[in-house]
Amino acid sequence: MAVKHNTEYENSHLYRVRHSAAHVMAEAVLELFPQGKVAIGPAIADGFYYDFDLPRALTPEDLEVIEQNMKKIIKAGHPFEKKVISAAEAKKIFADQPFKLELIEGLELGGTDEDGNPVDEKPEISLYRQNTFVDLCRGPHVATTSEINPDAVKLLNVSGAYWRGDEKRPMLQRIYGTAWEKAEELQEYLWKQEEARKRDHRKLGKELDLFSINDEVGQGLILWHPKGAKIRMLIERFWINEHEKNGYDFVYTPHIGKSQLWETSGHLGFYNENMYAPIDIEGTKYYIKPMNCPFHLYIYKSNIRSYRDLPIRYAENGTVYRYERSGVLHGLTRVRGFTQDDAHHFCRPDQMPDEIDFVVEFSINMLKAFGFRDFQAYLSTKPEKSVGDPAQWLAAEQALEESLKRHNLPYEIDQGGGAFYGPKIDFKVNDAIGREWQLTTVQFDFNEPERFDISFIGEDGQPQRPYMIHRALLGSLERFFGVLIEHYGGAFPAWLAPIQAELIPIADRHIDYANKVARELRLEGLRVHVDVRSDRMNAKIRDAQNEKIPYMLIIGDKEMESNAVSLRKRSGEDLGAIPVVDFIALARSEVDSKV
Repeated sequence: MAVKHNTEYENSHLYRVRHSAAHVMAEAVLELFPQGKVAIGPAIADGFYYDFDLPRALTPEDLEVIEQNMKKIIKAGHPFEKKVISAAEAKKIFADQPFKLELIEGLELGGTDEDGNPVDEKPEISLYRQNTFVDLCRGPHVATTSEINPDAVKLLNVSGAYWRGDEKRPMLQRIYGTAWEKAEELQEYLWKQEEARKRDHRKLGKELDLFSINDEVGQGLILWHPKGAKIRMLIERFWINEHEKNGYDFVYTPHIGKSQLWETSGHLGFYNENMYAPIDIEGTKYYIKPMNCPFHLYIYKSNIRSYRDLPIRYAENGTVYRYERSGVLHGLTRVRGFTQDDAHHFCRPDQMPDEIDFVVEFSINMLKAFGFRDFQAYLSTKPEKSVGDPAQWLAAEQALEESLKRHNLPYEIDQGGGAFYGPKIDFKVNDAIGREWQLTTVQFDFNEPERFDISFIGEDGQPQRPYMIHRALLGSLERFFGVLIEHYGGAFPAWLAPIQAELIPIADRHIDYANKVARELRLEGLRVHVDVRSDRMNAKIRDAQNEKIPYMLIIGDKEMESNAVSLRKRSGEDLGAIPVVDFIALARSEVDSKV
């Protein structure tokens, strides 16, 4: 069933608990630093934070003291009391709090609320008091501090944050915390946080030698190492095979295009801040491409298209480049250069519902093949400012929603959240520890077909405008790889593992036989490596487990005599001696079924 995006949480008791916990934390901080200056302290998706200007940098020991102070305040059961006041009164109360004074001035002007968000009308000025702490705040809060479970509150860390997000403004200390209704929920959350640290793709990428980012090359630009490149190749190979089976045509397009191309597409007008500076080639400006779609439009336009030719589906793993500030770059998941698994569908209006069904089903099946089972969809609808016929918008939105219903996908509606050129669906998946990642986007476009004047010849012999659907299934290969690393904790299923089997000869006299078995396995399409180091067998097994290799094949005298291997799995399961042919059958079964 569809629900309005985010409002359920914002109206929940948990949200009020977390907002109230932020105020309690601020009171506890000021007990430790009476001269401290406070900024803002909202509830966020999984907790809360508060920004402070303090006389010194906080330490982990400080957080422990603050947390203990919080528990005392909570147990005292202080009521949260709201009071609406004038701006003049507010200025007197917060005379020694410069950040609050700035917020009050914004409220007087009617330009921003107490959290710094823009507003159209002057909001009321209200404050909340609990015990000794008074905060400029619109709420909501719980009735008393005792509604906060002291056993379900935890301070997490401290980071730097510029006031109002402006690097020219003061740097504050932001304390992050989390609060839950039950202690068990807190423990589960902390377990997930610890598990997330273990699964961090930047950490595992280095440990497993998958990729790197080098300052000499440039931030946000990925160097794929052999093992990471092997996994990428396997992803692309599967992607290509599945697209070929489903009626896509593959295209390749340049990395740069003339400025006129990006003017026609509208990118220079609407997306210029995300593009890099132009390159001058013989007096003509060229831009590195931030998207592939304009090139696909010109491929479509290169021939006269009949209504019989449609639908046409172009697919490309096209590398694009977008400007991202260094502060937001994050491993593989936020980069400056990435390969987008792009596809563009051109169809007749009467084909549109079936084409949407096709895209949704294809996307789900592809994501399931990579081990994702838990999906959530977000349908973004027509914004106030848009292009295209309202009837087209309505038909497209209905087709998207009906397809989600037919596929029994849970979804939420982001009313008015679509791009100006069309509605869209975003698919998000939950990983192995329940975190949500956005991957697939299915986007209608009523703008580009007009801008590029593309058409097909209808049954009546007259040119007609096709519908155009953008679709990025994995999102980008870089980001998707980062999600896969974290989903599997680096222990990829056998079909994606860069090395599927490590052969471990116990002594030098077993190396020749190990190499013979390795050749057999390679002929069967398995990826294997022979560890010929002089280290002890247990050390080799431990190293293979640390590398998260699915199968370890130990070879000694008995295995040589019986044309067998001794099989251990990375889980620690020891299956003992097994004929080579039986291992091949087992491995091929697991690889082919993508278990």
